[in-house]
Amino acid sequence: MSPRSKSPSSATTPRRSGKGGLAPVLTTRELNRALLQRQYLLRRTASSLPEVIEHLVGLQAQAGNAPYLALWTRMKDFQLDDLTRCYQARTVVRATMMRSTQHLVTARDFQRLRPTLQAVLDRMMKQSVYPRELVGLDLDLVVAEGRKLLAKEPLSTVELGRRLQARWPERDARALSFVVRVAEPLVTVPPFGTWGVGGEVEFATSKSWFGEPPGPALPLEDVVLRYLGAFGPASVKDMQAWSGLIRLADTVEQLRPRLRTFRDEQGVELFDVPDAPRPEGDTPAPVRLVAEFDNLLLSHAERSRIISEPYRKRVFTINGIIRPTVLVDGFVRGMWKLEREKERVTLRIEPFERIAREDRAALTEEGARLLAFAAPDSPSHDVHFAPVS
Repeated sequence: MSPRSKSPSSATTPRRSGKGGLAPVLTTRELNRALLQRQYLLRRTASSLPEVIEHLVGLQAQAGNAPYLALWTRMKDFQLDDLTRCYQARTVVRATMMRSTQHLVTARDFQRLRPTLQAVLDRMMKQSVYPRELVGLDLDLVVAEGRKLLAKEPLSTVELGRRLQARWPERDARALSFVVRVAEPLVTVPPFGTWGVGGEVEFATSKSWFGEPPGPALPLEDVVLRYLGAFGPASVKDMQAWSGLIRLADTVEQLRPRLRTFRDEQGVELFDVPDAPRPEGDTPAPVRLVAEFDNLLLSHAERSRIISEPYRKRVFTINGIIRPTVLVDGFVRGMWKLEREKERVTLRIEPFERIAREDRAALTEEGARLLAFAAPDSPSHDVHFAPVS
């Protein structure tokens, strides 16, 4: 059976006209095509790099190279230096944002969105093991001291903890550092986060990096509208899964007069901005190679619009890694990785099911483009398909 015939069906689901207050039903394939178009995965975009990053409300950046690959698969003519120059010019930053995870965002979005997300980080602090380590300590004083240290020079987590412990020697250095990193808006200092650069991460305060403090906070209504523009139609649970924020139902109710409502095939209410694209479910979708940790897979509570549950269990590892994925007909159908040897770089594609000949040829072509982008100096490139596993 071809992978196309396995994709969720769009033609057999009856639509409700809205009688009796029921919203129209959107099929899984229709939700898939809406997500792909808004993510620039139906057609690569010629928009500017800052415009793309802001439309997507940031890119997951737990792995340093991932944002580069995420932009490559979404943008026309994207080059490695395009993003590196933005890092160096401080027009984009890597920082703790949605879901308390590292994201690449524009400087403008960081200054407005980071204060809105402080509640997410505060909850992370309460749920961590560290509060027990800090009983009786004036946390505001710890944050103030950390802010002062980081304003002088960028510091790693370890070095920040060591210097804080010099003032509070009876306290755990990791706990002290954690308090500052959660409470204070910090940015990752290049070259860490740029292509191919690893090593120890160093942080600076956003005020010292940009010359002004963050704020004012982006209203929750604007956060929801921007999320829907990039990931909708979506449920309240989807919005919360993407952001890490809780209790967004009241915000959505306030927005309801400005939104369109739908239901998915399970009857869950979905919301959307009225003028956003919602392509037909049979709209052709090209093959795509999606970066590790991509928000495409992380921004909905119910992910069947992009990946099945059996495949999710293969892509999401028990230690928190989200592997790079292969899209065929718009849905995850496998994984990929780059394997580097002395004289050769191989793109190894691991399909989860049989891939039709035309899709295999398209993946080979797309893989060659990826290799030219990611390993331009390698003497030899190869695209290899592993057996179906």
